[in-house]
Parts: sequence; C-alpha cells; structure tokens
Amino acid sequence: MSKRDFYEVLGVSKGADDKEIKKAYRRVAMKYHPDRNPDDPEASDKFKEATEAYDVLMDENKRAAYDRFGHAGVDPQMGGGGGGFGGGSFSDIFGDVFGDIFGGGGGRGRGGPQRGSDLRYTLDITLEEAVHGTTVEIRVPNLATCDTCDGSGAKAGSRPQTCTTCNGHGQVRMQQGLFQVQQTCPACRGQGQIITDPCNTCHGQGRVERTRTLSVKVPPGVDTGDRIRLSGEGEAGMKGGPPGDLFVQISVKQHTIFERDGKHLYCEVPITFVDAALGGELEVPTLDGRVKLKIPPETQTGKLFRLRGKGVKPVRGGSVGDLLCRAVVETPVALSKRQRELLEEFAETLGQDGKRQSPRQQSWFEGVKNFFEDITS
Repeated sequence: MSKRDFYEVLGVSKGADDKEIKKAYRRVAMKYHPDRNPDDPEASDKFKEATEAYDVLMDENKRAAYDRFGHAGVDPQMGGGGGGFGGGSFSDIFGDVFGDIFGGGGGRGRGGPQRGSDLRYTLDITLEEAVHGTTVEIRVPNLATCDTCDGSGAKAGSRPQTCTTCNGHGQVRMQQGLFQVQQTCPACRGQGQIITDPCNTCHGQGRVERTRTLSVKVPPGVDTGDRIRLSGEGEAGMKGGPPGDLFVQISVKQHTIFERDGKHLYCEVPITFVDAALGGELEVPTLDGRVKLKIPPETQTGKLFRLRGKGVKPVRGGSVGDLLCRAVVETPVALSKRQRELLEEFAETLGQDGKRQSPRQQSWFEGVKNFFEDITS
C-alpha cells in the first residue's frame, strides 16, 4: 500500500515551520498513542505513521530530500539516499514532544527551584473609595518559607539528599516495547531530592501556613473587575524559587443613590407634580457635595439632566465623566379633602385643552386605536 503524504499525515501545509509541525505531531500522536488505544490496532499504525512523518519533516536535510523526491528521497527501500524512519533516536523525539504530557521530558526534572503560586484576593470597596482612591489593609493566608529550615525542608544540621533512583531529575524512563515512557520518579515524587530527616516545623515541606497583613493602595477611578498586582506577595517558592504574586480583584459595592457605567454616574431624582408642571430648583447630591439643579416647566418623567464633570476620572486616564440625573415625577399620596377638591377643579378646567396639554397620553390613545383597527380590518 502506498504511503500517505507526510504533510497530510500531520495536517500541516508545506510551508509549516518547526513549531507548527511539533504541535501537529503532538496532537496526532496523543490521539493515536497505543497506550490510549490498547484495543485498536489501526491506532498503532497511525501513531507510527505520524512519528515517521515527524522524524522526516523536523530534519532539515530529510525534509529537503522529501520535498524534492517524495518518499523515495528518504526511504532506502525505495531507492533514495535518506536515512528514513529510525535514522534518529526515537527516545529523543519522544522526550522532546511528549515531555509536558507524560510528566516532563528531555532531562528536565522538577528537582530545581520552583516559583510559588499566584494568589487572588477579592477586595470589596465603596463607590466613594473606588472614585477617590483609598488605602486598605488586608489579611491574606498563604504559604511562607519556613524560617526554621530556611525552606530546605530538612532539620538543622542535615541536608536533602539527591534521589538515587532518578539522579535528581525527578523523572524516570520506562521501556515499553518500542517506546520509552517518562514518568514521575516514584521514590522522590518528582522532587529530585529525598529528605531523610525532615524539619519539625514544616515537616519537610519547606513552607508553613501564615496570615500576613498587607497594605493595598487603591488608585482613584478603579472599577469592578480591575486588578492590583502585588509582586512577590504570593506563595513562597519551593527550593529557593521566587515567590508568586498576589492579585487583588476589585469589587465595588452597590450604592444607595448612584449607579456607575464606566466614567459616568446615573441617579434618579424624584420631583413633585408641581415642580414638574411649573418648574423649580432643587439640590442633588454628587460624590463631591451638592449642586443645584434647575427643573424647567413641563418636565416629564425620564428626562435626563447632565451635570458635566461630576462623574468619575478613569484610572487609566482620560476626561472626567458626567452625572446624569433622571427625573421621576412623583404622584402625591395621602391627599387631604381640600387637595382632592382642588385637583378635581383643576381637572374640570382642562376640558378640551386636555388633549393638547397631555400630548403623550393623546399619542398613546391614538396608537391603541390604530392597533385595534388593524386587528379588526
């Protein structure tokens, strides 16, 4: 049976670079690896086919011969001069490509210094604090370097010993027929070292749990979802590795008056029936104090009043936003007998002018009328 094109086997174009070829081979090989498909003989053939394609296309000379002469350029049995599959060490291919899948490869063990994990802390602040900025102290539990053993995990006067099973690499290779599989060393569990006399404080871990108090400076203009990075305030590293970072996630509490949308603030301003009809003036709050807002006559519910520069200055720069006040005309309640009489007299005075003086109501009724006419026609 004729061989398939190597580029087709890996699913890459002829112009693919080494990175693309390696990524494609990893995908195909993981799918058809014999260990993952023990009951599928075709999977083993496809795995070998992909490995042969990878071996050729990752070698500059073999790839050039293949591009010029096809399979005959790399297969001695077809009369070519190339090395063909098996010209290189399969274990080198396996370790290079599958190292990060089966627990490390290429001699890269886990016994060396390891960076500590990053931590995240959610900080709840008020809208005023978010807009003006603040400094907050937080208490963060994390893993810190053990002071007793200075992070080594070994008792004073002793030292961790290099694992003799993996020679400090943290990985061991096991032969499975044609293939070599790299696995985490069972003796040291991938650490590359064995502690025979552990520290009494951290019990050989090199780290202990502690709660630290940190001061967080919150810049003006932050919003929910923003993050503040505190470098080196995460978990301590292992075996002398650098510590991770602490990311403070901002969450702004709901405000009783204002709603925020980016750099703008919104609020509802209730106005009386009289002020809405005749106009008036009232004070509205801002995050900096109070301002007077003029209400023009005949103001309707929903009208927006813009107070420029009374919003938020964004943390990443830019102009200050605005405060937008939405008028809400409030219907009077608990009317006295005299107030009710006056309103009834007022209603009688409208007469035919009622249609003209309530344009939105008249427009709504016209729309309803047209709606029912369309249904019945």
